[in-house]
Amino acid sequence: MGIDWTRITEDLNSRGFSCLRNLLTETDCTDLVALYDEEDRFRNRVVMQQHGYGQGEYRYFSYPLPDQVSSLREQFYQPLSVIANDWSEKLKADMRYPDHLEDYTDICHRSGQRRPTPLLLKYKAGDYNRLHQDLYGEHVFPLQMAILLNQPGADFTGGEFVVTEQSPRMQSRATVVGLNQGDALIFAVNDRPRMGLKRMSRLKMRHGVSEITSGNRHTLGIIFHDAT
Repeated sequence: MGIDWTRITEDLNSRGFSCLRNLLTETDCTDLVALYDEEDRFRNRVVMQQHGYGQGEYRYFSYPLPDQVSSLREQFYQPLSVIANDWSEKLKADMRYPDHLEDYTDICHRSGQRRPTPLLLKYKAGDYNRLHQDLYGEHVFPLQMAILLNQPGADFTGGEFVVTEQSPRMQSRATVVGLNQGDALIFAVNDRPRMGLKRMSRLKMRHGVSEITSGNRHTLGIIFHDAT
């Protein structure tokens, strides 16, 4: 499928997130959901309520990643690295992101961040994910992606994706993002730049999931920096 990177870039610069509709087919989504029960695919399982993260659970994939997950990670890294470098310059940060994922992964690994971070999340009725940021070490790629793997209204109700931004000296602004099965949301991990009236400012971003009221909801998370 053709991806309108001009629109995505404009969305990310103006709102800190951008929706990509119908990235995956229903079959793609079903195949990914089925991976959740294949324990040898994963390095770790996290029960969210045990850590105060919310309710639900998720599993981090092990290396080597499943082909589809690896392909998505590689496909989206390069165009997102262009945006990441622009943001880095605007925020006067020293980090410059290489063109290729393998080179950025090498930077992470040389700093001790060697554990893969792509994950599958699983929610049932009553589960939710508190607002948070996916920060796993010194190196943080400023953008990540979440892909909804079930159909709202058919497989589950509730469970809306929530994005918040906080401007300096202001209260947070929350946005509820409507997604369908196979849709992807690209969004800021932590800080993003915004041009104010006189100078560039730094907005703090967080994301979460509202309470699932019925059914089951699965999400594929694509994070580009590895973890310590």
